Amino acid sequence: MVIKPYGLPDVYEIALSPVADHRGHFTRLYDSKKFDELGLVSHWVQENRSFTKRKGTIRGLHLQFESSAETKLIRVTRGAIFDVFVDLRRESPAFGSWGCMTLTESSDKMVYIPKGFAHGFCTLTNNCEVIYKVDNYYCPEREGGIIWNDKTLQISWPVDKPILSEKDKRLPNLTEYMSMN
Repeated sequence: MVIKPYGLPDVYEIALSPVADHRGHFTRLYDSKKFDELGLVSHWVQENRSFTKRKGTIRGLHLQFESSAETKLIRVTRGAIFDVFVDLRRESPAFGSWGCMTLTESSDKMVYIPKGFAHGFCTLTNNCEVIYKVDNYYCPEREGGIIWNDKTLQISWPVDKPILSEKDKRLPNLTEYMSMN
């Protein structure tokens, strides 16, 4: 397992190191000692599975507010996604900046996203499964987000007309979000 900084402050790419032989392979997906050595969250309280049927679906950009904020450890177990994270930490020098990573079931990569980031992804294949750990309990009253196509952020999504949930269609833009929080 190799953990290295990825573009935005406190975001990390985690490259897994499968060991293969004639039987198949073995991969360590998590190592609390390595996370502790880097000062990363190593206590996860929930693990979630997101399954998306159709290519071109965007989920996000989502986050939990303040005391419910979540650090996320994300990997793809089926299909491929274009994963996006936006720094919404007011004190961050990267505030309003976004990063992305393509995660696939065969890439042996994960992304670590700290508290204070909005997160979303676009499915690049049908039948995508995303597994992610969080370090805080989900609280529906404390959830929010930013609209996927915010003009200020100018995220280069791989689709122009995504499949969206009704909730995601109504998310505020960055300016509206900032005025509410």
